[in-house]
Amino acid sequence: MPEISRDEVAHLARLARLALTAEELDQFADQIDGIIAHVSAVGQVAAEGVEPMSHPHSIHTTMRADVVEPTLTPEQALDQAPEVAEQRFVVPQILGE
Repeated sequence: MPEISRDEVAHLARLARLALTAEELDQFADQIDGIIAHVSAVGQVAAEGVEPMSHPHSIHTTMRADVVEPTLTPEQALDQAPEVAEQRFVVPQILGE
């Protein structure tokens, strides 16, 4: 039995504002069913005792201590700017607002 119907594909196409032909609806419904079948097959793998992991290799990252260090003052950061206003960089307007 199909996991997703042709009507569900048509509904999703309407939501996405896609104009799909009847053939495309049938084709996409079949393709989505194939995808769901493959994902379901992965879920049936015997994985008891296997720890979930985010990466296939063991990665040991060294994190530095989170220490506050001195940075540039606003005056130092802005001293080479072509144009400054209210302690901010002035850049060309791009959105027309």
